[in-house]
Amino acid sequence: MEYTRLGRSGLSVSRLVLGTMNFGSRTSEEDSHAIMDRAHERGITFFDTANAYGAQQGEGITEAVIGRWFATGGGRRDKTVLATKVYQPMGEGPNDGGLSALHIRRAVDASLTRLRTDHIDLYQMHHIDRNTPWEEIWEAFTVLRQQGKVLYFGSSNFAGWHIAQAQEAARSRHFLGLVSEQSIYNLMSRWAELEVLPAARHYGLGVIPWSPLHGGVLSGVLRKQREGAAVRSGSGLWAAAFADRRESVEKYEKLCADLGEDPAHVGLAWLLAQDGVTGPIVGPRTIEQLDGSLLALRITLDADTLAKLDEIFPAPAPNGAKPAPEAYAW
Repeated sequence: MEYTRLGRSGLSVSRLVLGTMNFGSRTSEEDSHAIMDRAHERGITFFDTANAYGAQQGEGITEAVIGRWFATGGGRRDKTVLATKVYQPMGEGPNDGGLSALHIRRAVDASLTRLRTDHIDLYQMHHIDRNTPWEEIWEAFTVLRQQGKVLYFGSSNFAGWHIAQAQEAARSRHFLGLVSEQSIYNLMSRWAELEVLPAARHYGLGVIPWSPLHGGVLSGVLRKQREGAAVRSGSGLWAAAFADRRESVEKYEKLCADLGEDPAHVGLAWLLAQDGVTGPIVGPRTIEQLDGSLLALRITLDADTLAKLDEIFPAPAPNGAKPAPEAYAW
């Protein structure tokens, strides 16, 4: 396993991040525990979850699954860099979601209880809250840091402007601010390159891509269809992307075949090669899927291959003349 610093912080994390969204819903608790054990065996130390993950709103099912795994001992908690999130509604009340000081206080205590730990290593805002001032958010987070309940803070699904707002507000309080941004980012969805990645690099945030294979579209769906293997249902992100860009997917799978590599592994390797990316989130439903993801770490994409991938999945470039964010300047 390879390790890197999380943004400008001194925190070392694995270059693959274990995503736990499936735990307690699509993956049983027993299998979830086995996957987490295997992740530790293979050197994956960075685990990502959220208080809203799980089949039932407000119950924090996934966090509870992880907490019971920590409780089995064996140094599991100490070996894990634990990231969770706050923002999504956890109930029907008017203060059961968002980033108000009240909700943050209630949410962090509930997460700590479910996770059976005394602190969260990385506490991430699951979304921007346009109704709560940054002064209130950073004051609430400062209290959590002073109490020892949270060590680092991150964002998720923020625009570049939101990152700038957050960091300048933190700077005015002489606070470390954000150390990471979790964003959708993959070969088929490169919009983060316009503003989010430049902002993250400027402010020293590590970027943690979610949906690194774009809902499975980059996992070799055409090959699987030809082989009669199961693929994800044709709905949502998967169906829309596949219908719109089938020709690009065909070219991508052919390039991967020419390289002798699995498309899923190439998609992860491409992200690992991008400047500012800490590590993509892999969300295995089985141990076999986790083991397969690790193969991406042995792939080094040369300049020619990276150029071909850019041709198949071009980066967004307003005005087409300059790289982002200067593409907007004239």
